[in-house]
Amino acid sequence: MSGKPEIWFYHLERSTLDQVLPTLLEKTLERGWRALIKSAHAHRLDDVDERLWSFHDESFLPHGRADQPHADRQPVLLSESGENLNGAQALFIVDDAELGVTEGFERCFIIFDGRDEPALQHARGRWKTLKEQGANLAYWRQTDEGRWEKAA
Repeated sequence: MSGKPEIWFYHLERSTLDQVLPTLLEKTLERGWRALIKSAHAHRLDDVDERLWSFHDESFLPHGRADQPHADRQPVLLSESGENLNGAQALFIVDDAELGVTEGFERCFIIFDGRDEPALQHARGRWKTLKEQGANLAYWRQTDEGRWEKAA
């Protein structure tokens, strides 16, 4: 593992966070990685928590909250602080939460709603700052068919 993770921006245009995040988490767990979801808003974490229990009728994504017992044992951890209590390799940033320290992560996902002008502007500013810092960046956007393609 290098000191600098890959930082992937996911520009939501056709799908919502509730539609995209569970799929990304499934792929993360299939890799054998753990995940940390960081939001600055407790209500967003409540929404994500509920969605991860119910996004498939026949299954759920195993997860827990950082402020609950056994946070270190959770494959997917939801957190306001972003402290990597579960030793996650993947960090998911939602709702313009601060990226914070990225050492120790293999990949960071910054997911933003391109239909929300303030979120779009924040993401553009974040991209510019990270690029100037020499971060390993990738930019993903949805095609008209809803598939993801690497655009930068």
